Order: sequence, then structure tokens, then C-alpha cells
Amino acid sequence: MSVLDTKNLSPRLLSFITALIIATANALLSLLLHLDWYVPFLVFGITFIIIYWLYYYTLQRFIYRKIKIIYKFIYQTKATKKEEFFYENILPQKSIEEVGEDVENWAAQKKDEIETLRANEQFRKEFLMNLAHELRTPIFSIQGYVDTLLGGALEDEEVNRKFLTNASKSIDRLVRLVDDLDEISKLESGKIPVIQETFGIQELIKDVYEELSLKAKERDMQLTFKKGTERPIMVIADKQKIKQVLVNLVENALKYGNDHGTVIAGCYEMDDRHVYIEISDDGPGMAEEHLSRIFERFYRADRSRSRTIGGTGLGLAIVKHIVEAHGQTVNVRSKLGVGSSFGFTLDRTSV
Repeated sequence: MSVLDTKNLSPRLLSFITALIIATANALLSLLLHLDWYVPFLVFGITFIIIYWLYYYTLQRFIYRKIKIIYKFIYQTKATKKEEFFYENILPQKSIEEVGEDVENWAAQKKDEIETLRANEQFRKEFLMNLAHELRTPIFSIQGYVDTLLGGALEDEEVNRKFLTNASKSIDRLVRLVDDLDEISKLESGKIPVIQETFGIQELIKDVYEELSLKAKERDMQLTFKKGTERPIMVIADKQKIKQVLVNLVENALKYGNDHGTVIAGCYEMDDRHVYIEISDDGPGMAEEHLSRIFERFYRADRSRSRTIGGTGLGLAIVKHIVEAHGQTVNVRSKLGVGSSFGFTLDRTSV
């Protein structure tokens, strides 16, 4: 491979090789003219110096102008006086290799941005599609009942109250959906402050169990604690928001667990600073492919069953936002035929 085929050939080396070739050719030509012995050396020296500096200056200016355009394209800004100083004094000191690295880094950054935008766009499309579907179901239901009533069923005492009751249930579902969306929006924007207080996490779980005892009784499900985790643990967090997290998780377990099954709460001391709270069921569980997306808005592992059970599809998304608003983490473990466990961390206190 020749020197000129080298990928990392610098402008200075290229100018040197070019000047050397031309100067040598001129010196050999002067020898053919049978001039004095010193003339070829003089011709070689003068030609080399002139060609080298002329070629190097021209090449540098050309490359500098091209690089300047590249940097302007990368940063997409009109140069300020400070940036002009950068272009005039600092930029020419960079080698072609350094500029190449800058361009490669910029290209990698843009690639990551494009991939992120594509992922966000896909998420937005799925969100709008799911939102439209969730809104369409109660709206069409209400429309159907109202149209039937206006079509003559209003005068039929055997069906009018039933249809109005069903329409009212669909309206309630629509209201819950809007309320949940509004709450998630407020959580994301930070408009709902996190009010820290100290409380016993087991006592709060007992309160949630008490509130949901009727729902558990309907499916003959037991609400219990994991053996060995009954010892009171004090945590510091927003009590009402954590209660909402627990309500959502326990309701989720009651909805998707098996009849005559069990919902188990466990509280584990991770270290001197953190507590891990887990709500588990012995239901059908979920396939591994769903676990990474289960906290997304409207995402359902079993859509057909979710429709019969009801709900807005935002419960787990709210759980995630509340837990992360506390600076904590939430996760899920599940296996088909075994059940699911949703857990989150909280700061503990010795008080």
C-alpha cells in the first residue's frame, strides 16, 4: 500500500510529499539543462519551500472552510464573537482525526435522539389508540342506552330504570378514567406535592385490607401477611399516596387472582435505610414479555379478561408515578401458573 493510500494522511504530510515530488522533478529537469552544479540544489530548495507552503496553506484553508461548515451544521447556530474566536484560533489546531471523532460522536448522539423520538412516537401512537379505545367503550355504551330510551324504551317501566342504571355505570367509568388521567398528568408535572410523614406500613396495609374486604369476600379470597414480616416497621413517606399505591396493588391482585385464592403482603427490611413492600397473588401470572411494559398506561397483559373485569388500565401507571415521586423504585415478578408479585421500596425510620 502506498503512502497516499493511508487513511490518516495529514495535510502537512501531504504537502511535504507533494513538494518533495515537484521539487525533485524540477531539480532533475535542471540537471538535463547542464547548468552549474549548484543550480539543481537551489532549484530543489526554492521549489520545495514554495510548493510546500503554498500547497499547505491552500489545503489548510480549504479544509478549514469545510470543517467550519461541518461544525456550523453540527451545532446549528449562528456564530457569536466567542464562537468566531473558536473557529479562527482553536478549530484549526484540531487534526482531521479529532474532527472526525467529533462528527462521529455527533452522529451517534443524533442516532440516539432519532431512536428516542421514534420510540416516543410509537408510545404516543399506542397511547392515543388505547385512550380512544378506553373512551369509546363507555361512550358507545351510554349512546346505545340513551338512543334506545329515546326510541321508545323510556316509556317501558321494565327496562328504563335498568338502562339508566347501566348508562350511569358507564358514566362513572368515564369519570374514573378522566380522574386517573388527570392524576397522572399532575404527578408527572410535579403539581401534587409529596408530604412526608412517619407511619407504620403494616398498619396502613391493614387499613387497605379492611377497605377491600368486601371485594375479597365476593371472590372468597383471603388477605394476609407473609409469615415473619408482621413486626411493625416505621417508614417516612406520603401516607395518603402510599395508601393509594397499596389500594391499586391489592385491587389488582383481587381482580386478576384466582377465586378462593390468597393475597399476601410482605414487608422486608432491606438495610438501615430502606424497606421493601410486596403484594403477591397466586393467580395465573403473566408471561415474561409483558413485565417490562406492565406499568405503561393502558397496557394490559390479558386484554380480553381486562374488559370483563373493568378498570381504567391506569392503576399500575399511577403506582409507578407515585413511587418514583418518592425517589423510590417499583418492580414486578411473575410466572405463568404461579402468580404475580408487585413490590416497591420506601425509606424507613427508626422512630
